[in-house]
This record gives sequence, C-alpha cells and structure tokens, in this order.
Amino acid sequence: MRIDILTVVPELLVSPLNESILKRAQEKGLVEIVVHNLHDYAHDRRKTTDDYPFGGEAGMVLKCEPVFELIEKLQSERHYDEIIYTSPDGVPYNQHEANRLSTLGNIIILCGHYKGIDHRIREHLVTREISIGDYVLTGGEIPAVVIADAVVRLIPGAIGDEQSALSDSFQDGLLEPPVYTRPAEYKGWRVPDILLSGHEARIADWKHTQAIERTRRLRPNLLND
Repeated sequence: MRIDILTVVPELLVSPLNESILKRAQEKGLVEIVVHNLHDYAHDRRKTTDDYPFGGEAGMVLKCEPVFELIEKLQSERHYDEIIYTSPDGVPYNQHEANRLSTLGNIIILCGHYKGIDHRIREHLVTREISIGDYVLTGGEIPAVVIADAVVRLIPGAIGDEQSALSDSFQDGLLEPPVYTRPAEYKGWRVPDILLSGHEARIADWKHTQAIERTRRLRPNLLND
C-alpha cells in the first residue's frame, strides 16, 4: 500500500509518521508513506500556495494550481483508489471506514489548511472527504496522521499479533471489555477470577458481556446505530 500526503507544513508529519507501528510497517515494506510539500509546486518567487477568497470573506484559501499539478503528476505514475480531503464537513471517520481504506492499494490524503481549499479541487479531484470530529483544527495534518495510523495497523503484518487489531474497540460495534495484566492483585484489588480460570469459552462470554455493558454505559449511541 502507498499513502501520499499533501501538505503545506510537512514538518508536522515527520515524527508521528516515523515512530512505532507506522515506522515498523514502512521498514517491513508493508506500506510506503510519502509526504509532499505543496510549496514545491508553486511557481512564483515566494512559493505561494494560498490567496484571498473571492467574495470578501476573511482568511486564505489553498490555490488550485499546486494541488492539481502535484496530484496529476502522481496519477501519471500510478493508480489511486481514493483522493481524500480532510475536512470538518466530510464523512465521520470510524473503524468501518478505516477497515475499508486498509483494503485499497494507493490513496492520497490532501491536508486542508487556511480557510479551506478552492472548491474546484473538491469538485474535480477529491473522491472522498473525511472528518475526524465536529471541531476545527489549524490544518489537516493531524487528521491525516489519524487516518494513516488507523489504516496501517490493519495491514497484515503491521502489528505483531494480528488478532489484536481484530479485537479492538469498534471492530464489532462495541467498546473493548476491561483488560488486566500482572500482578493479579494490587493494593487489594483483584483481577476478576474468570480471567484467571483458563476456561476460554467462559472468558469469551465474560468479555462479550462486559463489552456490551461498557458500550451501553459509555457509548449507548453505538447500540442504537
């Protein structure tokens, strides 16, 4: 899988994309993540990527030219299954969407910035708009990392125990049940006896019951969806 991220502030992406699971997945050759600086595709002396909006609104708008030039260059080199724009008015990002994206071959993520992007980019290039929540961030770099992280960890071989990803919260529409580790007793608080019993079927039943209870208490909307 290849993920190309387009941004005007690539420095924001250096650390999160080169640590932990994302780093190991790239070292194993499971995914290639390439960050592109949109300023490199602006041709004026100041490398301008934004301009004032028509109509007199406040703020600046990401220009068409650098985005079109870069994406058309990438498309001439390989096929892309999705061109994603990170936007607060996109579809809500969830585990189902991460699962879907993880099955694709190549994706582009365009990081929004300033007041937004020229609408012609959304009309003629973008195939999917994604929001990570109902709030506004300075730019789309953090959402791009969130999207990439959730996708890459689902690629077979990205994490040591593949079953771990399949049992994460939201994979079955429920929150995860409580988890414990050693010591079995700490400050008088004991791990539930069922988890120490070694009885796999009963443990599975307990976990499922706990997952339903926690979801009903903490995120009842998931049970109603």
